[in-house]
Amino acid sequence: MQDLIRQLLAELGEDPSREGLLDTPKRVERALKFLTSGYDADIDRVLNDALFTVDYSEMVIVKDIDFYSLCEHHLLPFFGKCHVAYIPSNKVIGLSKIPRLVDVFSRRLQVQERLTSQIADTIRDKIAPLGVAVVMEATHLCMSMRGVEKQNSFAVTSAMAGVFRTNARTRFEFLELIKLRSAVPGAGDTMLGRLACVGDD
Repeated sequence: MQDLIRQLLAELGEDPSREGLLDTPKRVERALKFLTSGYDADIDRVLNDALFTVDYSEMVIVKDIDFYSLCEHHLLPFFGKCHVAYIPSNKVIGLSKIPRLVDVFSRRLQVQERLTSQIADTIRDKIAPLGVAVVMEATHLCMSMRGVEKQNSFAVTSAMAGVFRTNARTRFEFLELIKLRSAVPGAGDTMLGRLACVGDD
């Protein structure tokens, strides 16, 4: 890989032997291996048996999960926030495992639409919830640094399954709740009082 990176630098008109670029191939190799480490990840090992049988059937949300990925079309970063919700049937996932699941799929060459679906599909496959919803909002450097060069644009994608797709009230409740910047339920708000919500802000 380092030889390829040296060749790339030369093709771009640079001198790979100059002082500032001598270690660049090694650094780029390490960076790319980290940014695509999701290919080697084992989902079952990532979840690490953190699937628990519980008597709980209300909405669980993990919101504002930071993610960083690489656009497969230009190998430029896209990054933003991921919001995940599900309604358990009889199993839940350890809350810390959901951001790790997001990392697994984001650390691959991606398109945002597929990334959103992969997270939702994995949760559905692992715990068979009554419903699962994933919303991702991201800035794409392939849009802001090149092409249309729209610095303030961002993309929003969603994947809804189960009751989030069939029940408009449930879907609306989720979409309203991920707008909130606080994870603390309001004492007088019955809709919030039924929610398990974890935020990273």
